[in-house]
Amino acid sequence: MSSADEHHASAGRAARFRAALAESPPLLWSFLYFFCLLSGYYVLRPVREAMAASSDVEAVFPPALIAFFAERGVALGEFTLQFIFTAVFLIMLLLQPVYGWLVSRFARRVFLPVIYGFFIVTLLLFHAMFDSGVAGRGLAFILWITVFNLFAVAVFWSFMADVYSNIEAKKYYGYIGAAGTIGAFLGPILTRSLVERVGIPNMMLVSAVLLTVCVACILRLRRYAVLREAERRQVSGEKPMGGEVLAGLKLVLKEPLLRWLALMVVLGVGVGTLLYNEQNRIARTAFASAEERAAFFSTLDLAVNSLTLVVQLFVTRALMSRFGIAPALLIPGAAIIFGFSILSASPLPLMVAIVQVVTRASEFSLAKPARETIYTRVGREWRYKAGAAIDTVIYRGGDLTFVWVHKALSAFGSNVVFGAGLLIASAMTFSAWRLLKEEAKLPSERAPRPATPEAVRSR
Repeated sequence: MSSADEHHASAGRAARFRAALAESPPLLWSFLYFFCLLSGYYVLRPVREAMAASSDVEAVFPPALIAFFAERGVALGEFTLQFIFTAVFLIMLLLQPVYGWLVSRFARRVFLPVIYGFFIVTLLLFHAMFDSGVAGRGLAFILWITVFNLFAVAVFWSFMADVYSNIEAKKYYGYIGAAGTIGAFLGPILTRSLVERVGIPNMMLVSAVLLTVCVACILRLRRYAVLREAERRQVSGEKPMGGEVLAGLKLVLKEPLLRWLALMVVLGVGVGTLLYNEQNRIARTAFASAEERAAFFSTLDLAVNSLTLVVQLFVTRALMSRFGIAPALLIPGAAIIFGFSILSASPLPLMVAIVQVVTRASEFSLAKPARETIYTRVGREWRYKAGAAIDTVIYRGGDLTFVWVHKALSAFGSNVVFGAGLLIASAMTFSAWRLLKEEAKLPSERAPRPATPEAVRSR
């Protein structure tokens, strides 16, 4: 392609982006929201990875916990990831009814700011813990950031399904995802640039500021969600949705579409967990300090986010607008199957890193936006309760299962680990195909009827 053609194509993409902003005013606030959310998370993610891969067990676990396991003949440092994933799953089980109670009993304008406010306050507490060197701070932070990532992002996409219709989601979710990816670029850059100069504790404050901007975006976007609900004569999200606190898990058990969606997520977690554990094993032996490991993981995140952004800007929107969600769900499965086929034959460290980048990028840029568009065609309990249950308890249940599967398989070598991963990736792709069959049964989105200003104000 000549430089003139490239310039013309670039101008066309810019024009389409400007047109999207003009026809959908909430897009700008959605961009800022997701940008700050993922930037705030990725500022902290390298710190989490450095702690999880740390060879200094006392920096991760409280002395009393280390002594408890030592008295029983267990070296806790050899089971760091298994312990963490088990603890996270148990925390998710405890938090699921709390979250269900919150979204059942309070209106959207209350529970969304409360969730993010909780994370901001706890970040300030972690700043104090890391600044004073409290023993066991690593474990507490790893557990916290894992819960934060799942709940904060799950709530974001549930809220977007309130703001956008299914047709709009196919047009705009790629753009929104790209804004988040740009934020995910900024986070590792900030960490890589600042962590060795200002220290880990002050990175907590950077993240807290970014989450505060998210709360401002929620307050601004709320009126667009109200307008969409009024146009479609839907039940207002400004009223408590009611229902049972465990309705999300019950819906997943009851509804075939949600069951296949949950299975796809669990198997995707299985693929990611196998790669994640191999990656941590490599980092533990290759790098001596937490700062070096944080720099390595931030570099890996930058590679993931670079590929994700390219796909989101040039592929996702066109693919979903023209062909629906099927290619976006099936292409990642095919890519992962190919990658694991290579790893099962030649599990070189560099190849593990490459497949990790491709796997995470395809999930963020294609599979995740495709799955989230489904929630625009279902009720609020499916969005906020079932969706959150899949992205938290069920997701972490998959983590817990496969972290122990990896522990068992790793005794037989990397080839066996990745051979099992190939089977898991194949099953994930099959579940995506079944999910598409169920998604086709959903009713088509009805054309909205204009809402009067009085109806909107009354909500």
